[in-house]
Amino acid sequence: MSDLWRGTWTTRARIGSGLILFTYAALHFVNIGLGLISPEALQAGQDLRQTVTRSLPGTVLIYAALLTHATLALARLAGRATLRLPLWEMTQIALGLMIPALLITHITYTRGAHQLLGVNDRMPYLIGLIWDTASGWKQAALLLIVWTHGCIGIHFWLRGQTAWRRNLPLLAGFAALIPAFALAGFVTEGRRLAAAYADPDLRAEITAEFNMPDREGFAYLWSVKETSHWIFWTILALLAAGWLAGRLIRRRRTLRITYDDGTRVTGTPGMTLLEISRSNGIPHTALCGGRGRCTTCRIVIEDGGTNLPPPSPAEQHSLDAVGAGPGTRLACQVRPGGPLTVHRVFRPDGRLRRSHASTGTERRMAILFLDIRGFTARTTGQLPYDVVFLLNRFFDAIVPAIARAGGSVDKYLGDGLLAIYETGDEATSARAALNSVADIGAALAAFNQALTAEGAPALRIGIGLHLGDLVLGEIGAAGNAPRTIIGETVNAASRLEAATKDLSVELLVSQEVLQAAQVETSALDLITLDLRGVARPVLALAVPRAINLPAALDRAANPR
Repeated sequence: MSDLWRGTWTTRARIGSGLILFTYAALHFVNIGLGLISPEALQAGQDLRQTVTRSLPGTVLIYAALLTHATLALARLAGRATLRLPLWEMTQIALGLMIPALLITHITYTRGAHQLLGVNDRMPYLIGLIWDTASGWKQAALLLIVWTHGCIGIHFWLRGQTAWRRNLPLLAGFAALIPAFALAGFVTEGRRLAAAYADPDLRAEITAEFNMPDREGFAYLWSVKETSHWIFWTILALLAAGWLAGRLIRRRRTLRITYDDGTRVTGTPGMTLLEISRSNGIPHTALCGGRGRCTTCRIVIEDGGTNLPPPSPAEQHSLDAVGAGPGTRLACQVRPGGPLTVHRVFRPDGRLRRSHASTGTERRMAILFLDIRGFTARTTGQLPYDVVFLLNRFFDAIVPAIARAGGSVDKYLGDGLLAIYETGDEATSARAALNSVADIGAALAAFNQALTAEGAPALRIGIGLHLGDLVLGEIGAAGNAPRTIIGETVNAASRLEAATKDLSVELLVSQEVLQAAQVETSALDLITLDLRGVARPVLALAVPRAINLPAALDRAANPR
């Protein structure tokens, strides 16, 4: 399962319903922004949007998502044993609670008016109704609140993804553009309607077109809105009363938590260990916000673990993904019923707060190992400075070929290197890797020509190209931890490079790379390799010279 969907079923349902609502809001706001172009564009956008949203499947999907998201969010809030939370999470909760209070009015006078009174609730109807009124300001505020709430959720859902972090400035600008576009459309259309309403004849025509409610109709809609508000505030009051009652009951019983540094705090049954840490001001890493979607709040139970219930399937899945040892649990999922002594696997050290990259990011992409053949024997007896000079000339010749294709050198390995192709997805990563290999071969040929002209022997290389799951992260002591990659894919690529020597070829490309790049492999003469330290045999294409890779692929794609 992708780490984006890791967590309990409630977490996944909240994410899924939130994405549906965010998409609906984005389309709705873009629709309003079309008023900046023309009234006709505004109407056409609404017609197109409502073919989906006003259909039976669309209606069921949107309102089911709204009910699911609100219910799960309120249930999660009511189930918290402490309200001491990170600022971003507190902000998102506060904005989320403001949305229903303003959204009830919007729904009542649009979809409600349409269903109950037959109002033609076109965009101009609502904009003209609320323009230059307090309701207009409230609905503008609703737009900004909904968008900010959704953007916070999207950011903290995707912040672990490399592509998201790389493109964050562009995405932030795009996120700011949408509400600005919507508000500009609202203002433009509002001014047009204000001028139209000033003409009594046009006002009567517009009123008839929208089947505008009379005084009794508006009074009825007002009563519906007020009743809905009372129901919402009553639900909130009951949740708040239940939360306070639960807190008072829990405070009658306390339990003691001892941390590995000797710190002792008290909590109450029902709180998660992460909540106990937060409520007592104990630093405790939890990058996903305590939703069970990461393992950065990992703890090792040193004493008292026999009284804990076993991990849920979602928690066990996360623990298995990182190969957690016995006694390891997630603090956001453990609810102690008695005293515990725990060790925090990740914790701030008081000197340097590590970035998110220090915990590692899971990616699927292509990597390349390259090594110079017989380099040690070739340079035996040479001065160290001459050896360094030759290596730097070699790397100056071939590394630009990697960079041009979108790759980068992760590390230099003496007379070789490890390159990664960290693009948007595995398909573009694989294609970038294949493109760079041919360029490396061409660069090597040109470099060897220069060596021959100097009277020096040519260099021979071996390249292993593979694609698979990797973990990118900072490995090392805090403050001195270079970014690197680990995983079985790295070992397999290294073994492919080593196998080129035995096969007397310059390049081995794994089937995974070819398939990800959408290369038809049925016509290719793939060989099966049993690589030391790799669990399964690897199918690979052997290419005598890397520069000839495009020709080999072209012959397979277009056999005569």
